[in-house]
Amino acid sequence: MTAAFDAFWDAVDADLARIPMAADLQPLPLRSTDAATTYSVRLTSIGPYRTFGYYSVPTVPPPVPGLLLTPRYGSVNHIPDYMDRERYAVLQIVHRGQRLADQPFAAAYPGLLTLGIEKPETYIYRSIVADCIRGAEFLLSRPEVDTTRVGVQGDDLALITAARRSGFRAVQVADLLLHRLLDTSQSSDDYPAEEINDFLRAHPQSRPAVRDTLAYFDPIHHAARIVSTTLFATSGDTLEPLRGAIGGPAETYSLSYKGAVDHDWLDSWMAHQLGAQPRSRFRVQV
Repeated sequence: MTAAFDAFWDAVDADLARIPMAADLQPLPLRSTDAATTYSVRLTSIGPYRTFGYYSVPTVPPPVPGLLLTPRYGSVNHIPDYMDRERYAVLQIVHRGQRLADQPFAAAYPGLLTLGIEKPETYIYRSIVADCIRGAEFLLSRPEVDTTRVGVQGDDLALITAARRSGFRAVQVADLLLHRLLDTSQSSDDYPAEEINDFLRAHPQSRPAVRDTLAYFDPIHHAARIVSTTLFATSGDTLEPLRGAIGGPAETYSLSYKGAVDHDWLDSWMAHQLGAQPRSRFRVQV
């Protein structure tokens, strides 16, 4: 990309560096088990804005592998799966506007995807990415985490976070949204991509500005900075250009859409990368 692209993202890093994280962890007894202790965590991101997360630590001697879960597109993010909580120090980030991080700003669905989209500096995803990076900084700073064995899992936000912070051994991504979003919206009327079409029907003169803004957030322009081993879980070969742009090793898993089969394969892949024990959803028949 251009020097303007680099300057834009360097400015995000600079904004974060000026703001103390001010992490506040509070135990959640109802969400804890004999195998793991779960906390709510509040972090200060750019704005400044207080974000939320679920952080769970297994009750085994540290250090333990770490796993960062970036937020889905939607109002609610859930507590990490109990299988992950038993093996990893796992953080589920909740970005600004989502439930539990919706004061003073509550995101609208549909609507969030185009908020401030006419300029990269005002686009809501500038702040959302910063929230994810702050979560990465938190996880990578924790004394109970083996920082040589940390992974990140999610969508485009996982890729951009791994590009901006190099401390991840493995990246696992699926259900990309921001990658080629304008092109995708032109060939689909499914939400959330249809939010782009809704916006452009109301503001047709803004198409060049929207294209320019989305380029800053397309992971293909961040991919060369990703040195982690990266896995794309996909149903076709449409992500091949993105996979080829990754700076480190990159692999593809073809989804079978058989829930337990896909879960077990992807779980095993991440566990292998982080030196943890795979966990299957299939019950062994004796």
